Amino acid sequence: MKDRLLLIGASGHGKVVADIALLMNKWKRIAFLDDNETLKESMGLAVIGKSSDAFKYIEDSDFFVSVGNNSTRERIQEKLEAAGASIPVLIHPNVVIGAEVELGAGTVVLPGVVINCCTKIGKGCIINTGATVDHDNMIEDYVHISPGVNLAGNVKVGRGAWLGIGSKVSNNINIISDCKIGAGAVVVKDITEPGTYIGIPARRV
Repeated sequence: MKDRLLLIGASGHGKVVADIALLMNKWKRIAFLDDNETLKESMGLAVIGKSSDAFKYIEDSDFFVSVGNNSTRERIQEKLEAAGASIPVLIHPNVVIGAEVELGAGTVVLPGVVINCCTKIGKGCIINTGATVDHDNMIEDYVHISPGVNLAGNVKVGRGAWLGIGSKVSNNINIISDCKIGAGAVVVKDITEPGTYIGIPARRV
């Protein structure tokens, strides 16, 4: 771990990520990189350059991609990893994480989250405020689990999927990569085709 953490992305999600990083109290210095050149600070932290400037700091900084969009987050993190960047996991102090839970690099866990035992969460994921992830889940890379989502046991969520606020997934369900589950939707059977799913039970639109 390095003394400085650079957060790439200083907008809404970036602010939440910065708040968590500050609470973790592991870095002497925290700053942002953001492509909005008019932005000079966020959350009281300086914006010291653009995202492309990250590679100037590879040797002396940890990095975290604080961008909400899954595909953008993936693109930036993959470039950082290829360059040998150090990418931590950020976990708010007010979470419950069970035994034998794995969290991949670049994943952030927001306040009020519960992740039960034997769950594996990939890299670059967002486990957002108040979400619950039950036992033996497999969450692949660059998934966004929105606030208040509930996943029952033995759920698999494919790479790059987005689960909208308050959605629910029953036990033993598989959700294919790169699909979207709408706000409040309830998934009770496997989702095998990419697309957007809404309603109770969730259906493709």
